[in-house]
Amino acid sequence: MKLQYSDGQTPINEDEKEGLKIKSISTMGELDQFEQQNIEEAMSWFFGRSFRTEQVLEVAFIQSVHKRMFKNVWTWAGSFRLSEKNLGVPYYLIRQNVQALLDDCRFWISQETFPPEEIAIRFKHRLVSIHLFPNGNGRHSRLMGDILLKALDENQTFTWGQKTLRRGEDRQIYLHALRMADAGDIHPLVDFAKS
Repeated sequence: MKLQYSDGQTPINEDEKEGLKIKSISTMGELDQFEQQNIEEAMSWFFGRSFRTEQVLEVAFIQSVHKRMFKNVWTWAGSFRLSEKNLGVPYYLIRQNVQALLDDCRFWISQETFPPEEIAIRFKHRLVSIHLFPNGNGRHSRLMGDILLKALDENQTFTWGQKTLRRGEDRQIYLHALRMADAGDIHPLVDFAKS
């Protein structure tokens, strides 16, 4: 399988490709299609439920969301990556970075440091920055942000520009907002999530 990556996508290595469950996939378009079907099933499942904040802020829950999103496509769905990538923390520091994020998030909530939508976006941004999994980190972190926001405030939702963010101008706007957040300005990413 030869995959062509667009700007902002993290390449998967040959060992990770071996985890593909659907061996007939040979192009990025086919992979995107099968992943999207699995993701839509996961989103339907999650948005039909309510979650407590304490439940969302658990390592096992974060892994279970990724697994549900990609379990029909990848054998390693829900498992932290075991390889270095073009971004993210070293793979052997993933668990401790996630735990630090969860501790920070609990503090932000208990101290009302930020409004709920900003807490959810800061959570999403840190997840994607850590880059927990071999693939699907952006989509996973957006869904985690959605789930946390719903747990914090049932009346708020993100629309993420109402696009899939796989390609095009909206993807470029999203990537620019991520880079702004990397540089310390979270507000363009909050604004984009709410657009």
